[in-house]
Amino acid sequence: MISPQDRLMVLAPHPDDETLCAGGAIQQALALGVPVHVVFFTYGDNNEWSFVVYRKKATVGSEAVAGMGLVRHDEAMKATGILGLAPEQVTFLGYPDFGTLQIWEKHWGDRPAFRSMFGRMDAVPYPNALRPGAAYRGEDILDDLKTVLRDFKPTKILLSHPADHNPDHQALYLFTRVALWDLAAEIQPELYPFLVHYPKWPRHMGLNPTWKLNPPDELTNLVPWYSNPLTAEQTQRKTEAIRAHATQYRVSEKFLTAFLRSNELFGDYPPSYLDRNAAGSNHAAAPDAGAHRVSPALTASQKAKFVGVESRSVQVVKDQAVVTIDFSGLLANGVEAALSVCGYRPDRPFAEMPKFVVRFSEIGLDVFDRGAKLDAKPIAVERRTRHVAFGVPLAALGDPQVLMGSVKTFMRDYPLDSAPWRIIHLRG
Repeated sequence: MISPQDRLMVLAPHPDDETLCAGGAIQQALALGVPVHVVFFTYGDNNEWSFVVYRKKATVGSEAVAGMGLVRHDEAMKATGILGLAPEQVTFLGYPDFGTLQIWEKHWGDRPAFRSMFGRMDAVPYPNALRPGAAYRGEDILDDLKTVLRDFKPTKILLSHPADHNPDHQALYLFTRVALWDLAAEIQPELYPFLVHYPKWPRHMGLNPTWKLNPPDELTNLVPWYSNPLTAEQTQRKTEAIRAHATQYRVSEKFLTAFLRSNELFGDYPPSYLDRNAAGSNHAAAPDAGAHRVSPALTASQKAKFVGVESRSVQVVKDQAVVTIDFSGLLANGVEAALSVCGYRPDRPFAEMPKFVVRFSEIGLDVFDRGAKLDAKPIAVERRTRHVAFGVPLAALGDPQVLMGSVKTFMRDYPLDSAPWRIIHLRG
């Protein structure tokens, strides 16, 4: 996967993702003399349960939360040092753990900056971050990503996967894609996404270093996966590095060690295209598994009411993006769904492009653009039992050249299921 001519960048949503999914690749690159740089999106400071175990008390308030972020920073520096990296090969951006997908959907331009859950912070609080004081807004994230990408000029990037169920993992992939489109005239690196959070995966928990890590069954044939084989010595060093993330290892040992296998997995969805002016059939299908992905973390009541996303498809019909969604059950008893859709075009700042979130349930539908509720709904809706179709005018999305979208189900803001983010290029 890595050649001596490469420059390898690892974009990690949280401290520990760099070791879990790319610790072997980092060692391989260093052995070849390849320049390597690791960038952490967040300090991982919103994992309250791990902090309770670590400090034997709740972590609340901005100073306490930032203090735990610095603990995870130090753990990450120790882990990357075990993998062979020097401190100058590691950068932290410092955006809010468990808040970056909300920034993607809501916090741009003149909208208020995002405010973090526990610390109530709205800007990067860490003095050792790339840009202390950067606002929790989408354009600040894009600026910082473009800075590290321009400075390092990677040829290959290992980063989080669009099918990951963790919102920060989804957001990092999306922000990175936009940053790279903005920089297309300067760099065009290859992307190798890695998966971490997916229901009932990895199939077997715990440390089994001679076993192979295989992709989830639902994604096996949808994504062309690359298996990066590791030596026993590389897996052992990964094991030492992941133990350096002590706050996480104490509460999630079986999950973390499930990634310490004889290989690492990388893969992205193949490019999808639609013709704006095509006659006849013109759709991009995005099948997604449904109810058998019920998370074991749900309560019995939530499992009983679970509604999953069975399938999606997108068509362009008369300058409308028509998104159809099939659910595994009825949106009832407090279960809601949300469609997120936005677009990109190179001649308009992405911060100015509309970013729609359509929330819908058995009692109605609301449309938001960058977090602001729209009185006039620009989206047509057709509903039949477990099937919903949306007509989204491309003009209302800013006449994009690229569409990006996902759909999720939830109950009182507690996530039930989410379909992978998909990117569709529009031709003509």
